[in-house]
Amino acid sequence: MSEHPYDISKHIRGYLIIGGALILGTVLTVLASFIDLGHHWNVVLALVIATVKASLVALYFMHLISEKQLIYTVLGFTAFFFIGLMFITIAAYHDHPALTTTN
Repeated sequence: MSEHPYDISKHIRGYLIIGGALILGTVLTVLASFIDLGHHWNVVLALVIATVKASLVALYFMHLISEKQLIYTVLGFTAFFFIGLMFITIAAYHDHPALTTTN
């Protein structure tokens, strides 16, 4: 794959746009921390912003945007099992056997 020097400006422009979007996401995160939506919804909002920012980093700076379909399938399975394990952990957190005490 031979790219000519004039093609690099297109990539630099894309990186600057994504960098600007990440800075905007950081500003939105800070501004969202001053809004009181209730603890649960503040966490949800922060996680949504963080997920968007992480997706931008993975897709553009780690070049996953140009990968084949197999990498997305593996990533999807990984996310599915991670979320499943987190739900199992959260469900088991308050599930204590009868007649036991917690400290």
